[in-house]
Amino acid sequence: MVQTVYDVTSAGKAEAPAIGAPGRPWLAYAGLKTLADGTIATLNGVGIGRGDRVAMVIPNGPEMASSFVAVASGTTSAPLNPAYRAEEFEFYLDDLKPKAVIVQKGVDSPVRAVAQKLGIPLVDLVPTEGAPAGVFTLDVSALKPGKAAKPGTSVDGEIALVLHTSGTTARPKIVPLSTANLAASARHIGATLALTPADRCLNIMPLFHIHGLIAATLSSLAAGASVSCTPGFNALRFFAWLEEVKPTWYTAVPTMHQAILARLRGNVEAAKAAKLRFIRSSSSSLPPQVMSELEQAFGCPVIEAYGMTEASHQMASNALPPGKRKPGSVGLAAGPKIAVMDDAGNLLPQGKTGEVVIQGPNVTAGYDNNPDANAKAFTNGWFRTGDQGYFDEDGYLFLNGRLKEIINRGGEKISPIEIDVILMDHPSVEQCLTFAIPHPKLGEEVGAVVVLRPGCECTERELRDFVAARAADFKVPRKVLFLAEIPKGATGKLQRIGLAAKLGLGELAG
Repeated sequence: MVQTVYDVTSAGKAEAPAIGAPGRPWLAYAGLKTLADGTIATLNGVGIGRGDRVAMVIPNGPEMASSFVAVASGTTSAPLNPAYRAEEFEFYLDDLKPKAVIVQKGVDSPVRAVAQKLGIPLVDLVPTEGAPAGVFTLDVSALKPGKAAKPGTSVDGEIALVLHTSGTTARPKIVPLSTANLAASARHIGATLALTPADRCLNIMPLFHIHGLIAATLSSLAAGASVSCTPGFNALRFFAWLEEVKPTWYTAVPTMHQAILARLRGNVEAAKAAKLRFIRSSSSSLPPQVMSELEQAFGCPVIEAYGMTEASHQMASNALPPGKRKPGSVGLAAGPKIAVMDDAGNLLPQGKTGEVVIQGPNVTAGYDNNPDANAKAFTNGWFRTGDQGYFDEDGYLFLNGRLKEIINRGGEKISPIEIDVILMDHPSVEQCLTFAIPHPKLGEEVGAVVVLRPGCECTERELRDFVAARAADFKVPRKVLFLAEIPKGATGKLQRIGLAAKLGLGELAG
């Protein structure tokens, strides 16, 4: 059984495919193990070992996947978004204080100048031409030869990965995840999805984010299966990738699923021909209407799951057939224990709404060097997720949204997800997002942004009346904006917090 990140390099048969990419030959498990061993030895030879942080700024693709596994097997990996600007790299590198920054050779990134400014050595990752996907060497000539204080492969309690929280409302916090946390999450996902060596994942998620790293990559490898790593999500190329790679599944955020559905018109046969075993959705709420359209288009179940960085990704998931899938629910506990808690720290019974809390082997032991955040995050051994939700009579978890996203309109609490689901039922609406707009008297008012389906027309009054016929008056959006595209975060998630300011909306008139 996989207990550490390094263990995944031996989880499949030596000659079985592990990591690939469209248009490139596969890297076998034996090759992945050789790569991990060589990477650890190279880093150990310049004084970098277990517990030492290594920042990684590498484009999406097989080299990012293989280098993550290799680096996380013997040091503390810290993947960063390659699209960051210089100021962002400076913040994250100053916060992380890594011993080195790995950058792909030939990629002109502002991180090079920032690392030089901060005195952090650069290590070039050099893809090996003509070799299988993901094979590389590290050029460590910028570092002096030395002896690592802790050489070799990491063990259970040691930190394999650090990621920052999104920081939408506060300074981003560092989340340390141990090699045991990651291995537990990979096992949980594999068990939920019944992954076997016969499975193949098409990864379209960013590999600087917990969803792509664990749900797509590590869970596949821990099951002895394979993962094909694309250069990043591209709806125009998605169906060609399906045909070439022949995956059994893919995982994505709802905005990606919606973009795929938008390209379906000319690819109906390709969707059915893909013969996917299932499709997975996570990282934000999947509208039930999108779930239904996907299942109809691809002829397979859509499994919605619930994850977050602090849980090494997965916490809950809907079940594969013959188990139940409940549209609008994130499913049953799928790894850690899950409960619902009130403000005083009491666990609430089924049907009662409160904050979702978790505990288990995949949950972080606490934020790095942040006692105040840890005091707020943990209550009686439970980690507070910041999400509001409740359990139904079957033990399925339903989320109302982030506590910080719940709209407080003069004391009336409104779940933005509830309004999203109503708006998505309108035949002209392709995508929507409900959010809070500041109001001088009520505190907050309900707003919504909408993307219309191609060729459809609709007015603000029509949509407000549509919601008014299905929800209480105080839940009806006061303002509806029509956009060609809703602003997204770096991982493709729609972000409610701060959206009013992003869209230039000041306080609504009282």
